[in-house]
Amino acid sequence: MTDNGSRAERKTTSLWAAVTVLGVLAGYAGVLLANTRHFYTDDTEAQYVPLWLDVGRHLRDGVFPTVIPEEWMAGNYLVEGQGSVFNPPQLLVAFIAPSVDNLVVLATAVKLCYSIILALGVFRVCLAYRAQAPWAAVAGVAFCFSGWLLFLDQATWVLGLAGTAWLANAWASGIRYARGRSGPIPVFVFLFLAITVGYVWPGVESALMIVAVAAGEWLYQRKPWPAVRLLLAAGCAGAAGLLTYLPGLLSSEVTWRTADNRISNDGFMTVPWQESLNASLPTTLPSFNSWFGLIQPFPVVYIAWFLIPGLAFIDWKAAASTFREVSAAAFFAGIALMWTAGPAAFGPLRWPVRILPMLALALLVSGCVLLSRHGTLASWRVRLGVATGLVAVMLVRSVSSAPSHRIWTHLWAAVIVVVLGVVVLLLYVQWGRVAACAALLVTIAPIAYYQVSSSFPHPMSWNLPERRSDAQTRFPEFDGTTLQLGNSQIFPRDAKDVDGVYSSLVVGAYAKDLGLDYVNGYTPIGHAAFSERICMQWDGSTCPDAFRKIFETEPTTGEPIVDLMKVDRITLMRLVYPDARHDPPPPGWHWVDYPPNDKWIWTLERDAGPMSRNNGRIADTDGVAAVSVSESEHTSTVRVSSQHGGRVTFARLVWPGYRATLNGRDIIHEAVDDIFFSVEIPAGTENAELQVTWRPPGMHLGMATFALGLAGIGSLHWLYARKRRHLRYASQSDGGPNPGDSTPHLEQWPGSLAEPDRNTQTPQLVGHLEHHRNLESISVDAR
Repeated sequence: MTDNGSRAERKTTSLWAAVTVLGVLAGYAGVLLANTRHFYTDDTEAQYVPLWLDVGRHLRDGVFPTVIPEEWMAGNYLVEGQGSVFNPPQLLVAFIAPSVDNLVVLATAVKLCYSIILALGVFRVCLAYRAQAPWAAVAGVAFCFSGWLLFLDQATWVLGLAGTAWLANAWASGIRYARGRSGPIPVFVFLFLAITVGYVWPGVESALMIVAVAAGEWLYQRKPWPAVRLLLAAGCAGAAGLLTYLPGLLSSEVTWRTADNRISNDGFMTVPWQESLNASLPTTLPSFNSWFGLIQPFPVVYIAWFLIPGLAFIDWKAAASTFREVSAAAFFAGIALMWTAGPAAFGPLRWPVRILPMLALALLVSGCVLLSRHGTLASWRVRLGVATGLVAVMLVRSVSSAPSHRIWTHLWAAVIVVVLGVVVLLLYVQWGRVAACAALLVTIAPIAYYQVSSSFPHPMSWNLPERRSDAQTRFPEFDGTTLQLGNSQIFPRDAKDVDGVYSSLVVGAYAKDLGLDYVNGYTPIGHAAFSERICMQWDGSTCPDAFRKIFETEPTTGEPIVDLMKVDRITLMRLVYPDARHDPPPPGWHWVDYPPNDKWIWTLERDAGPMSRNNGRIADTDGVAAVSVSESEHTSTVRVSSQHGGRVTFARLVWPGYRATLNGRDIIHEAVDDIFFSVEIPAGTENAELQVTWRPPGMHLGMATFALGLAGIGSLHWLYARKRRHLRYASQSDGGPNPGDSTPHLEQWPGSLAEPDRNTQTPQLVGHLEHHRNLESISVDAR
């Protein structure tokens, strides 16, 4: 290829990359027109954005966030993982977050950035498989607005979106590295970012993707070394990213997600294979068991309206001859399809429906690459009939999934899909591939608008306040540590706003939006003993019996649980405890009014005032004189004396990783009631320094594997650079082309689907198709 040709190709690629970005922007505009809060829904509003704010405040204070004792089971950020404290882009997001008052704007902007990265990653994957740039742009934009990604990962589970964005780019870089077009460092970086977001699914999916790509490259190149070096690069990224998950793995024995969970299948959140037949009907409502019952409220299995009908316009004979080159996408799709159907739980991994985006990604890449390289209009009547038949199958399948839901809507959707397909064919025949792909891109935003508006409001929305300033103004100024008792699942839907329940009640990590210290938080991991003791759930909700439980006497210390937690205030949700105020308060407490906020809560406060910071985090002593010297979130330093020996109990949840030293020497510690960290002080101790420190378990091992991963990728890059220098020197000695200008083991390739002859254009579509009835795909495979 000449320099002019390379320059023109780069210019075309850059142009279509820009079109991809514009397509994502247009899609976001369409979604926001339908629902301005779509990207601030469910876990985004109740978990992720509050986490960004809290991590950002720590970073601005110069403190690396580790464990927050006052949050108890939701406060171990390194066990949770989803604080993303080892992920540089997420740390940047967290650092910026406290400067943004409008949380809807913050969430939308962050997700837009990740969606652009994702779309460009898919664009790169398609280019790596030698798709033409217009088709690569179609795949990139369409994937961002596929069903599961649009309604779950983009709306609520933002780390799923972030991890998939890095995964797609790792896929593209993996192909390039295996085929000698680039080095191993991009593979390492993108995989490291996918792993360290802290949401385990992108890490698992990245591993499956790399295995599929390695298998595909071995099959394609018919030699093992390219696949092996790709696996080695991925292994280095896995070793470097292991520190994200080691604390959670090594703490699993005390959490809900115990390491001994077995493989099981109860059918919950598993997707039957036949639901994939709905992938191109925008109105489809698939049927499988989930939180919403059997019929889903939005089209989570939808991929793209043109994908399944487009299969009819692929020259499958030609495509079969090039299967080896793109086989990785087929392998990945097969793995994803198998997993989405079950089992429902694979150890701590549950809800295989979350693999749906990987199925959509693999199928979109496969479809757009094949249409680009092997699309054909030969025997157009037969192909048009087959495409119409495929649409009919989708219609039947969608009606069968939800026979009592919107039958006429499905019928109109099928008609529109057929009409759009005919229009795209007409545009292709009249003006060529660019016009057809542009038309496909134009359809994505309106369909996203329709789908979001049809499901408005999002059924998973908490409708938390948009502006932090408004929420803080209306919420009581609670100082110290507050424990809320109540059930957020019964919040009245018409009262879920800043003037309703959110004027005095929290859900998930909402207290972080307010800048308040609450025991209640959001945790998918939990602490089994603490959760059982006060029956606290993942979203901070509690059972009605929690009020009795927290005032029970802990037998070892003889103190109530609430005193050992050093809670300053208790708020009781009036819907759960309507008659609580009629009873006298517990000893040492009194009822307090916070008008007008007390419409939703009863409030108890201590007679002696806040105690959470009195004498540090020392909760109880027995036979020991103990005075707090200094406190941080992960360290308590105490001056202790004990003539006959005794015990010091701390208001700290006894997570694995705690250590106690007395005058620098390790001392035995124990768990009081399986919850509270406690240290036995030996007799004769006089004015000694007791230091309690928490360090995430496995951190030394994690740092070692991180260094090993860096050393490994450095070695692989050295080998790659050395080989390139050798090839360049050999080429220059022979007077041949610079090996950096092309891939030595791959031939150049022409374009795929031929442009129509513009001298034979007629005003009728039938005339165009008749003229092109013998048109064969001229895409040529590099052999």
